[in-house]
Amino acid sequence: MESQKDEALKRLERMLDNADSGMTRERYLEMCEQMGNEPLDEEIPPNYEDLPEIIISALTTFSVLGDRVYPDVGYTGKDYTNLDHYIDLFAIDDKEYFMSILSWLDSRMIKKSSDELKKQHDKLKRQSSGSKRNQTPYQGRG
Repeated sequence: MESQKDEALKRLERMLDNADSGMTRERYLEMCEQMGNEPLDEEIPPNYEDLPEIIISALTTFSVLGDRVYPDVGYTGKDYTNLDHYIDLFAIDDKEYFMSILSWLDSRMIKKSSDELKKQHDKLKRQSSGSKRNQTPYQGRG
């Protein structure tokens, strides 16, 4: 059972990573066709249909929970105030696994937010240091 849960989480991770890069199942199959290659089952990006119901319920719940976002910090996680409502709504039996999926999704989003803020900060830092280097000091007549 645990190996099935781990495998399902790996499929979810592949699906989200592929979605982040813009690679969908349809796009992959189209690329294979254009290149004249036979699609390989292990390389085909998973779709929602490939995920168990509990993961789809967790994704749906995750998308409707409120975000906690702060200007200087970015995304800090979901607001789980209404979580019990969604657990009841979706009739979740395996609450521990459901919570581990939500936690994994939250960690992933926190990391993405942190990486994006760092990227923006570094870009601003480069721009400001670049503009300082290009400035010539003003020397008036003395």
